[in-house]
Amino acid sequence: MILYHGSDVVVATPKLLKNQRTLDFGKGFYTTSDLDQATKWAKRTATRTRRDESFVSVYRADDEELNKLRVLRFEVPDVDWLRFVVANRTGRPLGSDWDVVAGPVANDQTATTIELFLNGSYDEEEALRRLLPQKLKDQYAFKTEEALALLHFEENIPL
Repeated sequence: MILYHGSDVVVATPKLLKNQRTLDFGKGFYTTSDLDQATKWAKRTATRTRRDESFVSVYRADDEELNKLRVLRFEVPDVDWLRFVVANRTGRPLGSDWDVVAGPVANDQTATTIELFLNGSYDEEEALRRLLPQKLKDQYAFKTEEALALLHFEENIPL
């Protein structure tokens, strides 16, 4: 499997950072199988850090080795995914026993729906009704050193 990480720096050796923003799947090193998504992440990071450069780092990961780890997968944005994302984004994660968490990205299109759910304007049913038709990209959060060891740096793409 080929995975991409977008940033304002080249990341040849992924690391787990101690201080991170509240992200969909909690603390971890985030990748995606979608180059366009990684490109958006890279440009957004460069804008946020006020840097002129952005990069997509490319990794190869062995699917069979990945499946030997503790992997939590969300195939679609269902109620379990919504609860997991909301818990992480509000700083109340639902367990940390996973090496990797994979599933849909709560992107710009979903952010409004999730915010309206968080402030009580939407219940779970309404939030999911609005989320399910969207074609969300994927993300993989590598949450342990064991999981990170499966990422093999291939190249970097300057943007």
